[in-house]
Amino acid sequence: MTLLQALAYFFREALVSLGRSWKVSVLAVATIAVSLTVGGGVLLAASGLAERVDAWRQEARVVVYLDGEAEAVSRDDLLARLGATPWARRVEVVGAAEAADRFRRAFPSLADLVADGANTLPESVELVPAPETPAEEVEAWAAELAAHPAVEAVEDDRAWLAELDAAVSVARGAGLLLGGVLLAAAVFTIASVVRLTAFLYQDEIAVMRLVGATEFYIRGPFYAEGLLQGFLGGALAAAALAG
Repeated sequence: MTLLQALAYFFREALVSLGRSWKVSVLAVATIAVSLTVGGGVLLAASGLAERVDAWRQEARVVVYLDGEAEAVSRDDLLARLGATPWARRVEVVGAAEAADRFRRAFPSLADLVADGANTLPESVELVPAPETPAEEVEAWAAELAAHPAVEAVEDDRAWLAELDAAVSVARGAGLLLGGVLLAAAVFTIASVVRLTAFLYQDEIAVMRLVGATEFYIRGPFYAEGLLQGFLGGALAAAALAG
């Protein structure tokens, strides 16, 4: 018997065995599919969130809120200083009216909170850092600028993005751990089903050994059955994750 003939025999017998013990096979395939779907779902969510964080990082800004009661000289000095910031690739002054308009577009249900427009939100200056700008440089700059008499507050979007990035890393690590545990559970499930099937056919196996069948010939159908169960479970998990 050639190798191809042996493989055809293995898979033919595996299909027959799957049909005979279909309840156990369905349970094994479902366990594999659920395990891989849960593990893959966690990793997929972490990967998608990481991509979103990277996109947000490209749009991150440092926002300097101006003190509305500051003197004109201090305000002009601050604007000149912000305009000459070396690491900023774009500097934009956002008036109170524009800030209120942005708020209304972002939160339509809360538009009544900024009904007064220019008298509600403070004027601000938005600076977009260059991607290669070190976070430490921006932090030192923000701490120094906070003491300026015309500055009410300084906010750096990259601060909360760094915290979110750390959370994504933790989620990715937890996903890898969970995926490993679930994969081990799937392997254990397949092995248990194969052992159970082998136990059910122990009389036939004994007869095959008596007539001189090799271990490869005896075990081949069981390996093929486990392979088919794993393939079906993986295919279901892949379809679920694709959906």
